[in-house]
Amino acid sequence: MAENYFNYFTEIEEHFRRARGTGLFLLSPLDWALIESWKNAGVPLEAVLRGIDAAFEKWRSRPARARAQMVNSLAYCAQAIAAQAQAMANAAPAPRKEAKAPFPIEEVRAFVSRNAAALKNAGCDDLALALASLDLDALYSDLEQLEQRLTAIEEKMIARLRASASEEALYEARRALDRDLKPYRGKMTAEQLAMLEKQFLERRLLESAGLPRLSLFYL
Repeated sequence: MAENYFNYFTEIEEHFRRARGTGLFLLSPLDWALIESWKNAGVPLEAVLRGIDAAFEKWRSRPARARAQMVNSLAYCAQAIAAQAQAMANAAPAPRKEAKAPFPIEEVRAFVSRNAAALKNAGCDDLALALASLDLDALYSDLEQLEQRLTAIEEKMIARLRASASEEALYEARRALDRDLKPYRGKMTAEQLAMLEKQFLERRLLESAGLPRLSLFYL
């Protein structure tokens, strides 16, 4: 399978929908946080897709009565995905393929310009300037470096949001995560849960502040 690094989110979303077999299905904030935690942990796209297939194969092998409730979250597949990731890690490492951009440089420029304007409007002038000052003509030939630069700016933005967030806002975000994750906690390790909570809280803070994601994964 030819893996495209920057299609990580959309590939997983589409694959889960196909595996579920019910047409249109919207992923939840928990699902998006899960995908981001896998991406940040370096879980290969192929391991996630294989894990989804394995989880649904196991679910479909159960008696009809046990399948009365549909699989409504990627969290159901977490254990199977972890198993696939471990199996791939134990196997001989595959040669690394160069990530090619699935988008032209004009789209990258528009994306960066739009996000710089959003940051400026939010009063984050220094971060907006850092974003607008990126040499996209040079960085487009090295997408990994461009992604690192964008991630560094985003991390500064998130750190400020966390520092200024009220205890009530953080409490409510954790309550929402606990509610959504309750049926699936047994499928994840403490490390996975900690990473998921981090990603979930960050997404909630950014959404509440109306600030954009800067990573090329959101282009």
